[in-house]
Amino acid sequence: MAAPPSGASLALLEKLVAALNAKGLVSETEIAERQAITDRASPEIGARMVARAWTDPDYYALLMKDGKAAAEAMGASMAGAPELGVLENTPKQHHLVVCTLCSCYPRALLGYPPGWYKSFAYRSRAVREPRAVLAEWGTQLPDDVEIRVVDSTADYRWMVLPMRPRGTEGWSAEKLAGIVTRDALVGVAVPQIS
Repeated sequence: MAAPPSGASLALLEKLVAALNAKGLVSETEIAERQAITDRASPEIGARMVARAWTDPDYYALLMKDGKAAAEAMGASMAGAPELGVLENTPKQHHLVVCTLCSCYPRALLGYPPGWYKSFAYRSRAVREPRAVLAEWGTQLPDDVEIRVVDSTADYRWMVLPMRPRGTEGWSAEKLAGIVTRDALVGVAVPQIS
């Protein structure tokens, strides 16, 4: 959860909310509802989407065609959110998501971005030397796997559909969701089974 605003920023926020409310553009109730939705968001939502895609071919097709519609189908509110693209990892291609300008991130599905995702070091190095960054996370990929770095923007957010690990055949969607981490959903890691 983000720290509440304080001092001058709180006063500015209150003025902005009052102006939007006075113009009838948004009410304080709507803002509070949206904040509550954001605060409830967590990587578990994205993990459940991945697990369902691994077990339900119709949902997989929806996820690959329209990420926002797939999120809504799982009960995640995407109202006002940018478009959502889903990048499927394959045996020959691995995706790594970064926002080179700031920290654009699919918060509705993954919660608040971690500090490392927002750091200048990650944002710059992921583009310049993605294989080295992945190795630092313990993610070793074969040399013949292409690493594709994809930039999230204010208009388009990305989530990774990792490959389903071998040995998970017959697992329930709930059990599968348990091995999908936030890090796998942005591509710095891959799902692991113990």
